[in-house]
Amino acid sequence: MAGGIERWMRRSRGFSGMIAVAIVLVAGLADYLTGVEIFLSVFYLLPVTLAVWFVGARFGVLIAVLSVAVWLGGDLAAGARYGHTFVPAWNAAITLAFYLAVVWLLARLRSLHRELEERVRQRTKALTEEMAGRERLEREILDIGERERQRIGHEFHDSLGQHLTATAMAAHVLQGKLAAQSRPEAADAGGLVEMVEQAIELNRQLALGLSPVQMTGEGLMDSLRELAAGIGERTPIRCDFLCRDPVLIRDSAAGMHLYRIAQEAVNNAVKHAKATRIVIRLSGDGDAVTLEVQDDGVGLPEPLPKGAGMGLRIMGYRAAMIHASFAVRRGGEGGTWVTCTLRGQP
Repeated sequence: MAGGIERWMRRSRGFSGMIAVAIVLVAGLADYLTGVEIFLSVFYLLPVTLAVWFVGARFGVLIAVLSVAVWLGGDLAAGARYGHTFVPAWNAAITLAFYLAVVWLLARLRSLHRELEERVRQRTKALTEEMAGRERLEREILDIGERERQRIGHEFHDSLGQHLTATAMAAHVLQGKLAAQSRPEAADAGGLVEMVEQAIELNRQLALGLSPVQMTGEGLMDSLRELAAGIGERTPIRCDFLCRDPVLIRDSAAGMHLYRIAQEAVNNAVKHAKATRIVIRLSGDGDAVTLEVQDDGVGLPEPLPKGAGMGLRIMGYRAAMIHASFAVRRGGEGGTWVTCTLRGQP
């Protein structure tokens, strides 16, 4: 509040100058009314201070001279009598010298204060630019990592997947030939076909985890549905995806980060929480999208042990990158509840 008033008075130099002159006149009136026995010259320091700090040193000198003149005039008007004309001149000179010393000190302090403010402003600007540059760099690193994941996922799907499919077909042909010859090795060939088909499915799941479907439109819903289905197929844990109404994502980067947050939360529940059920919820309310991942596992330790929670920090960082709110808490009946809310979709 005080800082705001100070900045406003600096901008309104004319108003500050009028206040200083008004205070000088009020002090002169009080000096006249109280007579010569009460010394009030110290009260002129207030307008001098205002003049120097909010207007400038030159105006402060002017107010100092005016203050001495008004003070001396008030005393003379109140009936002050001196034995020699040198006495009031000496008193006025001493008082003016004192005021001028105050003006110099205040001007110096004001200069140092403004230099410090300028340094703080420049440093703040530099830090802001540095933080913005670091945020851009971190975002680029995440984008590069995401593109590399997608490239590897496509390699799994296109190259390795096609190779495994061709291998399965060859093994199936071999099984047919061996079965036609009633060879006992036909059963072994059949087992080989099953193993290759399992490898094909595992490769598909790995490719989907590395490179999920397009995240715009309904892509996030499809990816989360596939994520839940994959957990149910690979583990004994029941994983459900709940989305009452369609939730459309217009920003692919935001959709990808939401998917990675859900993926990390699900992986934590599978690997560390000893959960038997996981629920992934996606909901939309106006321009807000909320992702929730809930499990019935052992829950988070309180407090987290030192060095633990890397997955939580990664999720929180991803949420911060898309300017979303992020929270992790213990469920009411145990387990962990991860919530991420993205507002203001473009």
